[in-house]
Amino acid sequence: MPVRPEGVAPSPRLGLGLAALGRPGYINLGHANDLEREYDPQVMQARAFEVLDAAHAGGIRHFDAARSYGLAETFLALWLTARGLGRSDVVVSSKWGYTYTAQWQVQAAQHEVKDHSLAAFERQWPESNALLGAWLRVYLVHSVTPESPLLTDTVTLERLVRLRDLGIMPGLSVSGPHQAEVVERALTLNVDGQPVFGAVQATYNLLEQSAGPVLRAAHAAGWTVYVKEALANGRLTSRATSLPAQLTELSQQRALTPDALALAFVLAQPFADVVLSGATTPAHLHSNLSAEQVQLDGAAVSLLAQSTESPETYWQTRSNLTWN
Repeated sequence: MPVRPEGVAPSPRLGLGLAALGRPGYINLGHANDLEREYDPQVMQARAFEVLDAAHAGGIRHFDAARSYGLAETFLALWLTARGLGRSDVVVSSKWGYTYTAQWQVQAAQHEVKDHSLAAFERQWPESNALLGAWLRVYLVHSVTPESPLLTDTVTLERLVRLRDLGIMPGLSVSGPHQAEVVERALTLNVDGQPVFGAVQATYNLLEQSAGPVLRAAHAAGWTVYVKEALANGRLTSRATSLPAQLTELSQQRALTPDALALAFVLAQPFADVVLSGATTPAHLHSNLSAEQVQLDGAAVSLLAQSTESPETYWQTRSNLTWN
């Protein structure tokens, strides 16, 4: 089992997402270079173990996967077993609703296919449960948007509520310029007077802050709020060709890496229960972890908040990122 360095306590708020660790292709800037273009599954498993070990040693206890993240659930299950970690040692979340279809290729006509039907849940839930059932605490519908049939599918919603009987919290992840609308609707959904969802995973970062008010409402309602893509798929790291002027100014003033400062901004949001790092290397993970030591006053938070883009601009830019 990895040994935590002396004096390093478990991190209650930083987590590790495995979107970039479980498959050869992803949209993070420089992903191919991070993997050194070595895509053999055994090599990728070993690399995932290195990052997971670094995360655990650095105090991270939240780990997030999905059915569509290639072999991410498998890698995570093998690592948890190899390190002798039990359900009380970690908080594991995963997601259903997308099927991985890239067949272990970096470039593909379709990397994943979305399906929020009851049939998809009944197929994917046993798959996730077989791999991660010993650790799973949160199971989310993957990337719900306003047009998702799930929001009015009472049969599937009733099935999701029954996950609570197994000690698993049903949740949803949201994406796109209408994240706030989806979470607002989800907050009102209930079955026999019981809320359907108790967790949400949403994109929130310096460039995309539109979901902030509804995430505050979700947090106030007792939901667990996971923040994903806090570094905008690499656009808020040193590998970006252009950074927001406010981020550049403050990182230079404080001699901090852009990623640490951008993550610190998200950690400063009171609604953010868990902020997921998407690191693909131990070095990037260690840089992300330094965000926990960054103290931002109100003036610094206000300055950084000026980096925001319109949701439409942000999500269009994201859709144009290259799988690599």
